[in-house]
Amino acid sequence: MTVIDHQAIEDAAALLRAGQLCAFPTETVYGLGADATDPDAVLSIYETKGRPRFNPLIVHCADLAMAERLANFSPLARRLAEAFWPGPLSLVLPLRPGHGLADVATAGLDTVALRVPDHPVALALLRAADRPLAAPSANPSGKLSPTTAEQVRKGFGGAVPVLDGGPCKSGVESTILAIDGDRIVQLRAGALARSEIETRLGLPVEQAAEGAAISAPGMLLSHYAPNANMRLNTAPMPGEAYLAFGAPAPHNSLVRNLSETGDLHEAARNLFSMLHELDATGAPMIAVAPIPETGLGEAINDRLRRAAAPRN
Repeated sequence: MTVIDHQAIEDAAALLRAGQLCAFPTETVYGLGADATDPDAVLSIYETKGRPRFNPLIVHCADLAMAERLANFSPLARRLAEAFWPGPLSLVLPLRPGHGLADVATAGLDTVALRVPDHPVALALLRAADRPLAAPSANPSGKLSPTTAEQVRKGFGGAVPVLDGGPCKSGVESTILAIDGDRIVQLRAGALARSEIETRLGLPVEQAAEGAAISAPGMLLSHYAPNANMRLNTAPMPGEAYLAFGAPAPHNSLVRNLSETGDLHEAARNLFSMLHELDATGAPMIAVAPIPETGLGEAINDRLRRAAAPRN
């Protein structure tokens, strides 16, 4: 059970209201938060992360009522929000007139990605700050997403305040959906499996077209990358680090197993933390075992392919 430190939350909220950055936990990964209505504060996110300006941010809300002040919800969008919020689902929706969000938070688009996080510390912070918070993952752009406060501190060299809420339970970012009439389109696979959405709503969830314009976070080809190079769906060569899955693998400093029992939920939770650990060994290459594409495997493989993509 997460212990709520009310003074720490109020201190973090005061930083955010003053236009400063503060990292905070969600059920997926730690986010680098800023007041989404303050252009200078949002610019600080881009500058601190070294993030391309054309890559929009997810805006976190305390509840559906706050989100509805920012964007227009179709009946289908509202069904999705009511079914999965709070939770690891981000919805890309048309901005409402008078929304008040900074243009840099949406990268100048006429849509915004919104979600309500399922974490007691994040929700308490959003209520205390009393404003929507832009919050991409709290890591330098393109690097591994953090699932602990210590990883955030290490990633930014202690330069960013962190509200510590313990380890994240999901370990991969939110699923991002767009609604086009009566169609649901997945822009990014994430911690909410596409199959679960389809089962709950009784509707198909389409995949975004290959090479689609960047309309949501996480759509850049090279993303979530460690310093080491990576080879996927393979066994390790001598001297390479190894990210295993399933059958027990040799245990040494260059090996981590996402889940010896083949549990995709456990694998998702361990993905970024184990990549952090393997990267810290200094190995020049990380070999990765095959991961099934079913359920949460879709999100895990998406992150691995982006991590292994050619670097810019």
